[in-house]
Amino acid sequence: MARTVLVLGAGLGGLVAAEELRRLLPASHRVVVVERNGAHFFPPSLLWLMVGERRPADITRSYGRLDRRGIEFWQGEVTKIDPAGRSAEIDGRAIAADALIVALGADYADAAIPGLTEAGLSLYTLDGAEAIRQALATFKGGRIVILTAAPAYKCPAAPYEAALLVDASLRKAGRRSAARIDFFAAEAAPMVVAGPQIGGAVRGMLEGRGIGYFPEHQVSTVDVAARKLVFANGAEAEFDLLLYVPPHRAPAVVREAGLCNESGWVPVDRHTLQTRFEGIYAIGDVTTIPLAMGRPLPKAGVFAHGQAEVVAHNIAQGWTGQGDTRQFEGEGMCFIETGNHRAGMGRGNFYAEPTPQVKMHAPGLLWHAGKLVYEKYWLWRRF
Repeated sequence: MARTVLVLGAGLGGLVAAEELRRLLPASHRVVVVERNGAHFFPPSLLWLMVGERRPADITRSYGRLDRRGIEFWQGEVTKIDPAGRSAEIDGRAIAADALIVALGADYADAAIPGLTEAGLSLYTLDGAEAIRQALATFKGGRIVILTAAPAYKCPAAPYEAALLVDASLRKAGRRSAARIDFFAAEAAPMVVAGPQIGGAVRGMLEGRGIGYFPEHQVSTVDVAARKLVFANGAEAEFDLLLYVPPHRAPAVVREAGLCNESGWVPVDRHTLQTRFEGIYAIGDVTTIPLAMGRPLPKAGVFAHGQAEVVAHNIAQGWTGQGDTRQFEGEGMCFIETGNHRAGMGRGNFYAEPTPQVKMHAPGLLWHAGKLVYEKYWLWRRF
């Protein structure tokens, strides 16, 4: 009997899930992917785009190529999810499935901070990274502020990498002496879940470059006319160029479907990624998985990738009886770009108790080369 898997979202996790399912399932089964955008961009490369080392075309690929691999691609907006009925509506068009994977990621809630969008440039969008590239190319001097607008966000290393890359870019251009760079963090320390050793190492990298670091500064509003940040603790900070990570929230269609809990995200089984609904799975940034330390598993592409493989294998095993079931074990790693063609790398087990066990490898040419290879492999392998 032919069956259908419906994958909502074609980010890192959604793509991996769809391709693994297509590889593992007989051709008679349908693999349908829904995505609002017509093209995919590789998020880790936004940092390189920001400092002029990439162009949008370098990291963007059309989703149209998925059809050649036997994956049905529907471009459109997910307007409704019915988890009990295991179905969804795409621009009002209904589609039912035998298994459904929610991989819609996190939406950006820039408007939650008054003045943020008008005064600053987002580090987390393609348009934002391109605008930052243009702003840095014409920057004559002044205060650059990197801001995390909320304490929890995806890619926990990214804003810290951004600060280091901005520093390196200005040094290369001979304009660093004209700039003051400050980092205002809503969180208490860099990459809190990875532990104090990792956080201390990252903070040391910032301060070693003369970048000011101000943790536990939750922005409440941005005065656009005065170009000034106002924080909940009463502090204020003026800026000439503001680069920010926006607040995140689950997409409205996911919240309206009743899939989220009090955290605002989708709770799942930490090993199988199944939601409370049979045959409905959620992976990647849209999920919340509590850790023993009291914080949730960070939102990161490496976890979305691993979760996608587990879900795909378990669906295929359940339908075909072939192979073994798998479990997601919380293993993850990430590169930490520091500029000058160097990167560090953190890796470990985030499910370890009582706290995640993560080791940091010092920045060097090797880890930067590893990220370069991974970027090229991803774009070649997926498209």
